[in-house]
Amino acid sequence: MRNKRLVISPGLGVRIAAAIILLGTISNCLADVASVQRPNIVLILADDLGYSDLGCFGSEISTPNLDRLASSGMRLTQFYTTPRCCPTRASLLTGLYPQQAGIGAMMEDQGVPGYRGELNQNCITIAEELRRADYHTLMVGKWHVCHVHFNGKAQLNRESDEPFWENKNGWPLQRGFEDFYGTIHGVCSYYDPFSLVRGNTPVKPEPTNFYYTDIISDRAVEDIDRHAGGDKPFFLYVAYTAPHWPLQAPDTDIAKYRQRYLAGWDVIRTNRYQRQIELGIIDKNWPLSPRDPRVGPWSGVRDKEWEANRMATYAAMVERMDHGIGRILGELKTKGIEENTLVIFFSDNGACAEILDPAWYDIPSRTRSGQTVKVGNSNHSVFAGPEDVWQSYGVPWANVSDTPFQLYKHFTHEGGIATPFIVRWPAKIKHVGTLSRQIGHVTDIMPTLVDVAEAKHPDNYNGHAILPLEGQSLRPIFEDKVREHPNPIFWEHEGNRAVRLSQWKLVALHGKDWELYDVNADRTELQNLAPKYPEKVKEMSALYDAWAKRCGVLPPEQLPRPRPTTPARNGVVEHSD
Repeated sequence: MRNKRLVISPGLGVRIAAAIILLGTISNCLADVASVQRPNIVLILADDLGYSDLGCFGSEISTPNLDRLASSGMRLTQFYTTPRCCPTRASLLTGLYPQQAGIGAMMEDQGVPGYRGELNQNCITIAEELRRADYHTLMVGKWHVCHVHFNGKAQLNRESDEPFWENKNGWPLQRGFEDFYGTIHGVCSYYDPFSLVRGNTPVKPEPTNFYYTDIISDRAVEDIDRHAGGDKPFFLYVAYTAPHWPLQAPDTDIAKYRQRYLAGWDVIRTNRYQRQIELGIIDKNWPLSPRDPRVGPWSGVRDKEWEANRMATYAAMVERMDHGIGRILGELKTKGIEENTLVIFFSDNGACAEILDPAWYDIPSRTRSGQTVKVGNSNHSVFAGPEDVWQSYGVPWANVSDTPFQLYKHFTHEGGIATPFIVRWPAKIKHVGTLSRQIGHVTDIMPTLVDVAEAKHPDNYNGHAILPLEGQSLRPIFEDKVREHPNPIFWEHEGNRAVRLSQWKLVALHGKDWELYDVNADRTELQNLAPKYPEKVKEMSALYDAWAKRCGVLPPEQLPRPRPTTPARNGVVEHSD
């Protein structure tokens, strides 16, 4: 049988050739789509870090790793948090205002919806959201968004094994995280942290040279090592306790800074202000706010070495955190995943001016080994740094940390709510080393991660109605676009309150009249324009009142007394409705 030749007509040949080209194009497109993967996400939160405490925001503290993160990414100079630890974490985790999530104040249950002291069931956390979107969800560090039970100081002093929890319903593993290592409570010793937990199990510090900041970094690196290049992307939340008091750090780290801070707070603050202008962080037309009236000039300080040691210890804590962040960033590079990993860094609120009191419920009076803990800032013969000393750096140095602003944590003036913010995402941020003056808020974090993870925020979860997100994605800013932000931003904590709308900011201390500032012209809040523009005050205060009503915000004097907590029954995880 003779072989038959296949004869293709010219028209058919053209169609076949076109089909081959089309298939090739489709194949290339599919390859392009496959190569554009959802990013890994590393969210890093500092604790009580002031606006000017990083080198790339004007500081003399050595922060080379965060500075490099900024030079390879982007800084936002107008990013805001809430004025306090717990509320910021509630907003960060849920994309809601803290009262909507149930944590309008702290962890105490005050018996009204906005102030129950732990995350409610009408919100969904980032971890729950991203786990639904097929992400690994990992956390190390400080949780601080649920009740803690204290029986005096017995548990803190390691004199009692009574459970420090009512139940574990509000712990990380019950709110969407696959893995957790860290502390449930908010403040702890850096050498022997109270409420340390692995998963759902309380544990004791393991290494003999335990330093909590280092351990948080170690665990974060281990998490990246386990999940890099796996079957799905990961979300890693790294919540440092540094540089929150107590001021504790290895003496070799502190020694590096003692001489530097003998220059005093006046010189250090002025130098930071000048560097901020040079870096473009602030406008040269904004005057440096005056030194806090409670603080005298450095020239009049008697115990200069003691004062310098406080700030030196704080700086050592910041540098130690920066070193750990360098290790985290290095692990991303080693694993070959830094190109498509979104890294975000900021602080939970402004600098902390609190002066410690031995009577505070969460400060121990002795260490595990039986040493008496020396608490407070009155004994100038006791220097900050060791495990048995609990000091804060107080008003003078907090005033430095918040350069150029006034006031601190707790308050809704800029010093309480403005934070350094750094983001790096090489796959998307192309104009590296840039500054953005676009406004952002902590409620924007959840929508941003929902956006980049291609998740879908639900209106119902586990049988509960879920509130819509309050914030908006920051992704347009990362991609060098203008992000429309027509909605006002609101704050309230302990009666301190504020509204930001475009260039206008309305702000008040608890029990005081509203102040009005044009933040574009006067971000250090020195020229109160309320008497000049009463109609603007009326307009913005009406916005605040409507928001407060919608979100269940109550002034402190209307809040019920906190309900007492009770210990867990046998430590069993009890799931509630």
